[in-house]
Amino acid sequence: MSSFDSYRDAFSNARLTRSTNGVLEIALHTDGGPLIFNGHTHEQFVDLFHAVGSDPDNRVVILTGSGKAFMDTISPEGFDFFSPRGFDKIYREGKKVLMNLLDIEVPLIAAVNGPARLHSEYILLADIVLATPSTVFQDKPHFEFGIVPGDGVHLLWPEVIGTVRGRYFILTRQELDARTAKEWGAVNEILPADKLLPRAREIAEGLVKLPPLTTRYTRIALTQKLRRIIDEGVGYGLALEGISAAAVARAK
Repeated sequence: MSSFDSYRDAFSNARLTRSTNGVLEIALHTDGGPLIFNGHTHEQFVDLFHAVGSDPDNRVVILTGSGKAFMDTISPEGFDFFSPRGFDKIYREGKKVLMNLLDIEVPLIAAVNGPARLHSEYILLADIVLATPSTVFQDKPHFEFGIVPGDGVHLLWPEVIGTVRGRYFILTRQELDARTAKEWGAVNEILPADKLLPRAREIAEGLVKLPPLTTRYTRIALTQKLRRIIDEGVGYGLALEGISAAAVARAK
């Protein structure tokens, strides 16, 4: 088991704060501003979510971004898509990070503070999704790199918004605005930016009033189907992504 003091300052791209009653806030960032996702954060978030899920004193978790974006910029730094050993690392981390998110066995609130153009599957594994008017969802980088979007977005978007809509979203790199995402079931509430975190905290405060085992086991009950979907499909999806990455590397 983890204790908060053991991991509070362990992650350079996650600012962690926790209230006295166990509401943990995770703000993803790069140097205090919007997160620039890269191979190092890909590795780091595996350990981050594992530590959070291993801490029995966390009662509710709020996941958000920093600045004006949740996650919309990616850098190739730290990634090796194009060698077997390099993609094996991506494959292993890609599976573990989603299962570690599901292993956070307390209510998870995503407070999406702006565009989420990559790894929006993190958001779809939350129990409650709050967004701002500036929030847009998109799967942008996979096709830009020329590779299969097999890291979980291919599973969760069709599950959440419907199979035809989900496949269209992936294949066309559709920008899904917050209002449409709400109408289609991917967002629960849209709030002004300055009201986003206060609303997330308000919901969290209501949840921590429930008995700890009630909230913990409710999260477990609500995510069983998602756990099955991820367990059955993300390894295969990442393998297909790796094959496409090898083809891109050969073409170069």
